[in-house]
Amino acid sequence: MIPREQITGLVLAGGMGRRMGGADKGLQLLHGQPLARIALDRLAPQVGPRLVSANRHLATYETFGVPVLADSLPGHPGPLAGLLAGLQRCTTGWLLSVPCDSPRFPADLAQRLAAAAEPAGLAMAATRNEDGTLQHQPVFCLLRRSLAPSLAAFVAGGGASPWAWASHEGVVLVPFDDTTAFANANTLDDLQRLR
Repeated sequence: MIPREQITGLVLAGGMGRRMGGADKGLQLLHGQPLARIALDRLAPQVGPRLVSANRHLATYETFGVPVLADSLPGHPGPLAGLLAGLQRCTTGWLLSVPCDSPRFPADLAQRLAAAAEPAGLAMAATRNEDGTLQHQPVFCLLRRSLAPSLAAFVAGGGASPWAWASHEGVVLVPFDDTTAFANANTLDDLQRLR
């Protein structure tokens, strides 16, 4: 088992919030707290160091008390850019990523992914569809820091799909029964439903 102290937690909050009218999703409030702050707090007992990936309102994110990373790639190319920034800044052997807009992710996410991550080096959460097939949750993943060069090459080659990259790396899917744990707030209506 990978020790908790060897896992850095990364909250991905660097998106453009297009489906939320351009709002910074990580700073939208749920029960009076910013979504990214909720995610950081939920990660705290599961990991060692924590980071936030953000590209706007950096001073506000810095008040959360953890390092804030901006994408090193231009044009906001998506979650892989945030993941790459996290891998490049990570000082532990492993990085666990979660999106800022899914505040109820499992309290045992790190533990369950860590149990499956070796030797492949990459484990990803999945839920079951009604027909029993697995639906991957691509930004809920635990990966070895040593995968940074592979991810950098994939993104440099124009790759943007987390699933495409992870599949190429031989990802292990870890099923979670509670699909509601992965509910996210892509729109203001989604956020209202979470409330």
